[in-house]
Amino acid sequence: MSPTLTTKLQPGTQAPDFTLKDAQGNATALADYRGKNVIVYFYPKAATPGCTTEACDFRDNLASLQGKGYEVIGISPDAPEALAGFTGDFSLTFPLLSDEDHKVALAYGAWGEKLVNGEIVEGIVRSTVVLDPQGNVTLAQYQVQATGHVAALKEALGV
Repeated sequence: MSPTLTTKLQPGTQAPDFTLKDAQGNATALADYRGKNVIVYFYPKAATPGCTTEACDFRDNLASLQGKGYEVIGISPDAPEALAGFTGDFSLTFPLLSDEDHKVALAYGAWGEKLVNGEIVEGIVRSTVVLDPQGNVTLAQYQVQATGHVAALKEALGV
């Protein structure tokens, strides 16, 4: 397997714009969130144990994050139909977006080689990027753990 080179985003840089389909197949653009702080998190696959833990943790903490001015967007390579099931099954109350060709994950540095069950595979590297109202990166975290990530993120953001 040849490594896919991605560049991790750094604080102070402008985040790449994107437009992706949500769970209902509607186009959602990062530009729709201008003027707001945004937490963009990348996860490997809807309805898997770690991704469910992380998504439910964001759901359960959404009110406190929004209370401090943060919106949350989840991005995975899943098709919109899979996202719709995931959203419904776990009552997720923030947008999940489909990056089936993983171009956005590549642009954000959230795609690359990782170890899964003792095998090196290419895929989403669980990552979170926080943007200010102008779309600039204020925080970028890569290879985060699903469990406890939201609590650590809230601490880093002072929420």
